[in-house]
Amino acid sequence: MSNVCHALPPLRGTARHEGSLADFIWFRTGGPAEWLVRPQDVQDLSVFLAGLDPETPVLPVGVGSNLIVRDGGVPGVVVRLPKAMAKISVEPGTKGLWRVRAGGAAMGISVASAARDAGIAGLEFLRGIPGTVGGAVKMNAGAYGRDTSDILIEATVVTRSGDVEIWPAARFNYVYRHSDLPAGAVVVEAVFEGVPGDPVTIGAEMDRIAAEREASQPLRSRTGGSTFKNPEGHKAWALIDEAGCRGLTRGDAQVSEKHCNFLLNLGSATSAEIEALGEEVREKVRATSGVELEWEIQRVGIGK
Repeated sequence: MSNVCHALPPLRGTARHEGSLADFIWFRTGGPAEWLVRPQDVQDLSVFLAGLDPETPVLPVGVGSNLIVRDGGVPGVVVRLPKAMAKISVEPGTKGLWRVRAGGAAMGISVASAARDAGIAGLEFLRGIPGTVGGAVKMNAGAYGRDTSDILIEATVVTRSGDVEIWPAARFNYVYRHSDLPAGAVVVEAVFEGVPGDPVTIGAEMDRIAAEREASQPLRSRTGGSTFKNPEGHKAWALIDEAGCRGLTRGDAQVSEKHCNFLLNLGSATSAEIEALGEEVREKVRATSGVELEWEIQRVGIGK
C-alpha cells in the first residue's frame, strides 16, 4: 500500500498506521487499514477530511458486520467513529409523532431499545440489524419487512471534502440496500421517526425478532451477515439451497448449514477463501436457476 503518512492533517482523535481491522470485523479476517482514524467528534472529522489529500481514499466502517476486508488490506484512510458519537436522544416530532436522534456509531439494538423505553413504536426492526446507524443509513439496512428508509427523517453527513451537511431522507434516493451517499462521506447522525406505542408491546416485538434471529441465523459464528441481496421475486437462501450449496466449503470458509445466505469463517479462513466461496455460490445459482445473485456484503481492499 502507498504511504500517505506525510499527507495526514492534524487530528484530535487517533490515527493508527497499519491499524488492524480483523480485530473487530465480524469475519475476523483481512489485512490492515493503511490508516485507521478515529476522530474525536464531528468537527474533528470535518477538519481532518478537509485537510486530507483529495486523492486519498476514505472508507467509513462501523462494526464490520457486513464486510469482507481483503487480505492485502485497505489503502488510504478507514474512519471508525468513537463511542462518544453513539449518543441517543428522544424529541417530539410533528403531528403527535416522536423522533429518535442517534449518533452514527450507535448500534441498531441501542436505537430500538431507546425507542422502546420512550414508548416509540415503528423502530423495532432495528433490533434485527447488527450494525451501526451510519451503516444502516448508507446501505438502507432492513429486516422483518421494514427498511431504514421507512423511518429516516434526515441524516447529518460529513462529505469527503469536509463539509457538514444535513440530508433529508429523499436526498439519499433509496432503493433496496443502496443509497446515493457518495464514496468517502460519513454519516455522523440520523433522525428517525416513530409513533406513540406501549413499551411492553414494543418490547415483546423486539423479543420476537431476537428469538427468530437466534433460531434461524448463525449469530454465534464468525460471519458477515446476509451475503447476497434477495433477487426480485426470490429469496437468496432458497436459490442457494436449491443449487446444492448448503454446507459447501472452501478451506475454512463455509456456507452456513443453518442459513445458507450466510458465509462462515470456521476458524482460519482467509478473506480470499470467503470471497471465492461466495463467487462459487453465485456460479452454481446462475447455472441452476439462471438468477444472478448480487453481493450484499461490501467487499473492500486489495487481495494478496
